[in-house]
Amino acid sequence: MQFSDRVTGLFLVALGGLAAYGGSRLPPVPGQQVGPDVFPMVIGTGLCLCGALIALGVGKSFEEDPEDETLSATEVQSGPPDWWRGLMALIPPGLLLFYVLTVDRLGFVLTAGLMVLTTATALGARLRLAVPLAIVAPVLVHLLFSKLLRVPLPPGLIPMPW
Repeated sequence: MQFSDRVTGLFLVALGGLAAYGGSRLPPVPGQQVGPDVFPMVIGTGLCLCGALIALGVGKSFEEDPEDETLSATEVQSGPPDWWRGLMALIPPGLLLFYVLTVDRLGFVLTAGLMVLTTATALGARLRLAVPLAIVAPVLVHLLFSKLLRVPLPPGLIPMPW
């Protein structure tokens, strides 16, 4: 069963609206500008925005045509073997285990950078995209957690200046 992009997008808009509404109903923490309401409201707003873009068909031109997706038997066999694709399903739990075991020694930025690099390359990204993403994304997440949410993350080998 397939749903159209419009139905899926509107569902995400509704889900995001409910998350934002639920977050706005949470009580504030006295003496703090950022309380427990911020995270669900940010996620809800992001879901609404993404759902609206999907429902409006933004990015549809980047999808491949269905006739281009038909592969010959030789093209299918030239890809990675089935057992390798099965092992790739172990990457997410392996990365979570890697994070738990190494974040205290290496620190958040280095651990998250290695995780982003591994994930990006496993998903087929080229190194010229995966390496900058692995450098920038953990720093931005660290900045978000330390400044906005005021959640300390392990500094490790590469402490952040803030």
